[in-house]
Amino acid sequence: MTLTEFRYIVAVAQKKHFGHAAQACFVSQPTLSIAIKKLEQELDVKLFERSSKNEIRITDIGQQIVRQAQKVLQETQVINEISQQGKDPLSGIFKLGAIYTIGPYLLPELIPGLSKNAPRFKLIIEESFTANLSRSLKQGDLDAIIISYPFDEPGIETIPLYEEPFVVAIHAQHEWINKQQIQVDELAGQDLMLLGAGHCFRDQVIQACPKCMSESNELTRKLEGSSLETIRHMVAAGTGITVLPCTSMLYSQHNQDLIHIRNFAKPLPSRTVALAWRKHYPRREAIQIVIDTILQCRLTGTLPITSTTHTHPGKPA
Repeated sequence: MTLTEFRYIVAVAQKKHFGHAAQACFVSQPTLSIAIKKLEQELDVKLFERSSKNEIRITDIGQQIVRQAQKVLQETQVINEISQQGKDPLSGIFKLGAIYTIGPYLLPELIPGLSKNAPRFKLIIEESFTANLSRSLKQGDLDAIIISYPFDEPGIETIPLYEEPFVVAIHAQHEWINKQQIQVDELAGQDLMLLGAGHCFRDQVIQACPKCMSESNELTRKLEGSSLETIRHMVAAGTGITVLPCTSMLYSQHNQDLIHIRNFAKPLPSRTVALAWRKHYPRREAIQIVIDTILQCRLTGTLPITSTTHTHPGKPA
């Protein structure tokens, strides 16, 4: 048994496809398949059931072995982290994850700050959905992730960083062009464009205005985009309106003649942005420098965390 074989079976279990798992492991599919077959022969068990349609099913015993392999890989990562801490916790590679609706707007401020505060950092960045980032964090593939609450995972610590209000983006000829503030409930009567399923920001908007997804509002349920920038272009085209996190306006490339931004009336819908890391992660100084640098970022429109804006780490505000 080798760590490489463990990585292969974990990848197949996640991807449910040998070809995709091989790509994720940066090896050829025959290389991965031969290694897994060798491990199955050594253990004298069948880990995966293969079908003629490339469908993969994990056997019952395979699920147990994959879970144990994940634990072994996590502990191996801890050894690497401990050795790095013994050298210099503020040097070497630091793997940071961020969700799609935070990364593009925080990173332009964060990266220059880290270059100044931790010049020996070699930052590797991954953007993905919260579920994917959480899994990578637990497996040791990431050192820390930037997400938004609610986020409550066993073995993971979090700290709130800032509160981010939402804003409304409308076309220049929209009926609300002369309104200064928008009531949340007013969204229900509009063609509201949202991100697709899997984005936590979509869920937060729907939570703020459940009526916007009513059965009568069929168009809203069809107007989905893969990114905030794509949706912003649709607003410019006059397709509908959307809700954005306020930091998305910092580096916006939209045509200001076509898109106008309006604030919500109080109470403002918002989200709490947080940093998460494994509880036993040894490079505490590295985590702290990331926290300090984010708090130093000049993010227009965001609010500092107070006892009134956030009550408990890991729980929704």
